[in-house]
Amino acid sequence: MVSTSFAKEPADQDNKTTQARIVVSQDGSHFVLEGSTKPFVVWGVNYDHDAVGQGRLIEDYWHDEWETVVEDFQEIRDLNANVVRIHLQLGRFMETATKPNSKNLKKLAELIKLAEDNGLYLDITGLACYHKADIPDWYDSLPEQQRWGVQANFWREVATICRESSAIFCYDLMNEPVLPGKDGEKEWLAGELGGKFFVQRISLDLAGRERKEVAAAWVKRMTEAIREVDKSHLITLGVIPWAHSFKNAKPLFYSPEVSGPLDFVSVHFYPKKDHIDESLAALRVYEIGKPLVIEEIFPLSAGQDQTVEFIERSRDIADGWISFYWGVTVEEYKSKEGIVEAIMAEWLTWFKENAPPK
Repeated sequence: MVSTSFAKEPADQDNKTTQARIVVSQDGSHFVLEGSTKPFVVWGVNYDHDAVGQGRLIEDYWHDEWETVVEDFQEIRDLNANVVRIHLQLGRFMETATKPNSKNLKKLAELIKLAEDNGLYLDITGLACYHKADIPDWYDSLPEQQRWGVQANFWREVATICRESSAIFCYDLMNEPVLPGKDGEKEWLAGELGGKFFVQRISLDLAGRERKEVAAAWVKRMTEAIREVDKSHLITLGVIPWAHSFKNAKPLFYSPEVSGPLDFVSVHFYPKKDHIDESLAALRVYEIGKPLVIEEIFPLSAGQDQTVEFIERSRDIADGWISFYWGVTVEEYKSKEGIVEAIMAEWLTWFKENAPPK
């Protein structure tokens, strides 16, 4: 794990800059700029919905309010972030099991160009079903293998749009996937929070299979779909760190039996108040010899001081941290009264001031 800078290098004598593709170092321990040994530390934001109180996903407004997205990316750049994690709902990108939504794929291409123009990298998180209203009935009724087939088609289409751009940091196969219990499940979605469903099952019934067997088969199918069209961009999977909740819990998706096709580890960590040592111990469970990114982090429980302590003390473990930005600047937060606004202003100020040096 190394401390380092943004990934921009001189392109010509006019001092223009170009993005270098991000790859894993030869020893597998951290990220570097392609073709060099220059390290890259992820310092990003989840751009998962718009301003607080509305909660619209990007596909809800990027056609009619493109200027909002443009301004938000400029604001993210000005926060000294280098990665933007975006979340794409399957129902907005697949009209049928085999037919993609060309209008939204075209808009994704525009978003990639916007990232390039701002010197930002994209963490493309896919297969989302955050809003139940956006899930097609035909998709929700599919049995496991047919559902996986649609998911593979989604990734094949998205990767085709992304494959040529050096602004793609990675593909995140799914946000916080889980497996069913021994007795099976009725619903694909779980973990409702604020009207959104951030947790999704990849199977409803183990059908006599081992959990690692199902997880490995699903990861293999998704990564193979991407690799059919994109041989180089990194692939990861953002998971709930169960070791943070249950003592002695072991990784499932980052077990040796499952994690082979994944290029690096992504975990979602909200350190626990007054239990920073325990949170760090849980994080170490996910050290598997690959780069590790804390793909979600925020002072949700621990408060800012202890969350900052967690970040500082995790520098020998992690190769990046991704927080949140919802389209409201520090100045806009400061202009309002309220505890939430004060917390956000303080957090984003710290985030900007503590970015990796350019």
